[in-house]
Amino acid sequence: MIIINTLGYILIFLGTLFLFLGALGLLRMPDVYNRLQAGTKATTLGALSTIIGVGMVETDWFLKTLIIAIFILMTNPIGSHAIARAARLSRIAVDKITAQDKYQENYLNKKGSDQNASNF
Repeated sequence: MIIINTLGYILIFLGTLFLFLGALGLLRMPDVYNRLQAGTKATTLGALSTIIGVGMVETDWFLKTLIIAIFILMTNPIGSHAIARAARLSRIAVDKITAQDKYQENYLNKKGSDQNASNF
């Protein structure tokens, strides 16, 4: 029981560390696409670690925290994909430092609409 509690507290600490680093990434990155990448990966891992850690410390809550972790694992990437696609269709510019626009010719026509919207 002591080992499980210790592992739980370690996971909670690591989760809060990843959440903090994700918040720094949101503040530091230059454009919406980089912010999404930094925020989504760090907050997904941070939230999962924190939730599983709480479930290990409070063993009565483990099933509930596992369900919450699965929900976060499914919804966080889907939400950030929707934001990235909306930013792309709104033609929000990529920062010049990270500009590699390989999708311009394939998915967006010159009028600004999405040619393949029905395919997604």
